[in-house]
Amino acid sequence: MSRRNRYQPPRKRASTFTLNITSMTDMFTLLLVFLLQSYNTAEVQIDLEPGMRLPSSNTSLNPNDGVKVSVSTESLKIDKKELGKIINNQIDGKDLDSHDSSFILPLFAELDKIMKSDKDKKIVKEGRILLQADARLPYSTLRKIMYTASMAGFPQLKMVTTVGN
Repeated sequence: MSRRNRYQPPRKRASTFTLNITSMTDMFTLLLVFLLQSYNTAEVQIDLEPGMRLPSSNTSLNPNDGVKVSVSTESLKIDKKELGKIINNQIDGKDLDSHDSSFILPLFAELDKIMKSDKDKKIVKEGRILLQADARLPYSTLRKIMYTASMAGFPQLKMVTTVGN
């Protein structure tokens, strides 16, 4: 008679543990791509008008570049080009539209000229303005500037401030 062999499970051999790092590498690659896309290396150069006192803020965000509009207690300017006078912290009456007292004619004309020029398509396309406004100016004056800028196709307005405590 033949002898039957009993079933014996295979013995575990000493094996080395292998780490599958493919998914971990994918995770780090995605994290690296996200960080590189959100990193802003461009600095915005802003020249302050003499005698201008900017409001303070405690934000840590860097400003994006845009059309630089500055309003001091004496004048309204775009990139050092004077557009109008400020008298008693108000826009001079001769610069306002006779039908709409919130509409600043020289500011609209200059922004419209920038909109139609080929100066910087990205800033113009997104309609970004960096507004330097003296802290002593009333909100009514700033509101007229914001209204005119939005009517000219520049709805994204960022206020320039100094870093406070």
